[in-house]
Amino acid sequence: MVHTREEVIERTIDEFTLLDQLAANLTAEDWEKPLLRPEGKDPWTVKDALAHITHWKADVIRSMRKQRRPIELRGLETNAANHIIYLRWHDRPPSEVLAWHRKVQDELLDALKNAPDSWFSGKERNPQWPYDLDGHSAYHRLRDIERVLANQVGS
Repeated sequence: MVHTREEVIERTIDEFTLLDQLAANLTAEDWEKPLLRPEGKDPWTVKDALAHITHWKADVIRSMRKQRRPIELRGLETNAANHIIYLRWHDRPPSEVLAWHRKVQDELLDALKNAPDSWFSGKERNPQWPYDLDGHSAYHRLRDIERVLANQVGS
């Protein structure tokens, strides 16, 4: 499937809006709720999930701009990179994670608007491409964040 700039931007904005509305209404307790995570994985909270989503969106920006990953993440498998992201953001306040989430979205839209046409139509791609901009976000929003918030209502 060949993707257009307009379609990718629309999907990116739509998912950001859903995630941002959810995050804007979180209480201090909500931010710290533990997610249901597999054994052996870092014990993420709602805040950690948002930092994780945001990191991978920022990584797409780096890729679009042909910039290298930060040196501490180069060559790492996804789980190892996720652990570093967790360590970097876990002790920061929710307000900082939320501000970063919004800043990255602004940078992302700018990067998408200014990316060369070839970035979008250069080749056939998976229908979910670029996954980290909307599909990955939706996955964690629905499977992790919304699920834990729904499961703890009235508890």
